Amino acid sequence: MQPSSLSGRLILSSLGVSVVLLAATGLLLASLFNQALERNFDQRLRSVLDGLLANIDVAADGSPHLSSAIVDPRFGLPLSGWYWQVMPVDKAKGGADLASGSLLEQRFTVPADVAGQQGVQAFYLKDTLGVTLRAIEQVFRLPGSTREYSVLVAGNYDELSAEVRSFNRALIASLVLLALGLALAVFVQVRFGLRPLRAMQVNLLAIRQGEATELKGEFPAELTPVAEELNLLIQSNAEIVERARTQVGNLAHALKTPLSVLTNEAAAQDNALAAKVGEQAGLMRDHVNLYLDRARRAARARGLGAVTEVRPVLEALARTLERINRDKAVSIGLDCPSGLRFRGERQDLEEMVGNLMDNACKWAASRVAVSVRAEAGAAGRGLLAIAVDDDGPGLAAERRADAVMRGRRLDETKPGSGLGLAIVTETAAMYNGSLQLEEASLGGLRASLRLPSAS
Repeated sequence: MQPSSLSGRLILSSLGVSVVLLAATGLLLASLFNQALERNFDQRLRSVLDGLLANIDVAADGSPHLSSAIVDPRFGLPLSGWYWQVMPVDKAKGGADLASGSLLEQRFTVPADVAGQQGVQAFYLKDTLGVTLRAIEQVFRLPGSTREYSVLVAGNYDELSAEVRSFNRALIASLVLLALGLALAVFVQVRFGLRPLRAMQVNLLAIRQGEATELKGEFPAELTPVAEELNLLIQSNAEIVERARTQVGNLAHALKTPLSVLTNEAAAQDNALAAKVGEQAGLMRDHVNLYLDRARRAARARGLGAVTEVRPVLEALARTLERINRDKAVSIGLDCPSGLRFRGERQDLEEMVGNLMDNACKWAASRVAVSVRAEAGAAGRGLLAIAVDDDGPGLAAERRADAVMRGRRLDETKPGSGLGLAIVTETAAMYNGSLQLEEASLGGLRASLRLPSAS
């Protein structure tokens, strides 16, 4: 899975959104749970506060006292974390206070931002042991007294914090498991949703390799129009190639007869004009044949579906050239694994490799070596690397560019028209391939041909 792929983008974007939403949900749930616990805790403290108010009486000397004991034993245990106290608001006037046994000698001071406010106020405190307390406080005028008293009840908030931490751990574990489940679900969903695209890719590969002629199978409603348009495009391409071949053949037949008439009439006359006409008619015939061959190669190269097994072609060429060059005793070594296939017409492969092997046999002293390897090309496309080496005199680096120019013959003593390497270069370019001349390991010249592979 790569971020640049469609499936990678869908999966990563879905996971990103899921992580953000799960994190926001986790924070919201933790906050709501914490608030609910605080409200519940405050309600428990308020119940204690109400019970305390119901049991406070004022003595004749104006000091408060309890008419009955508080039932909760935690308020009697020293420094238990559960406390209550009743203190006069105006301490300057003196007067006794009242506190739970758990407070011992300590007393709490109400924070300045809370003191003097009306109603029940909630805030946090710490006792002498450093325990965090949740406290509520309210000012009352006790029955039988003219003074106002601050009534405070506090409870151990660290116990509540432990519950919050336990809940948060369970919440995080649950959200992590949910995230993993969502990731698996997104992966399966994306892979399942993009399966028709992979099927279409397999069909297109089969068409490119010559194993099929159109896209077949049932596709989702969104891809059916695409498949139909691709089939129409493939059919149109085949029709264009067929029309081009037909027109090339018609043109060849249409020009052959007039040129033959001109050549025959010129041959029947014995003068300078007839010789000139025969010469120019011959040049015209050569040029017509050249460009008709080029047109045929271009039409074949642009067609889809043509695939050629490489090894049988090379073996046939090697047998033929060894027979032709038996006087020179040239041996042709072939190193080509079975199964390699050229994505193109057989006659084009024969023409390209045949020209290179024939050229190597002309210059070789005794050996020609042909090797074929599969390589990885751009965008994951396969390439065939075909190398034709000879043990001849080789060619200087500065002269190699001239060797592939049309009609350029570097040695007039060798037979040929000087068109072989140029034809190879042009035909390879029609298949988006290339030809390079290099120094061979045998000591002569190496012709490196790269063509599209169908393997």
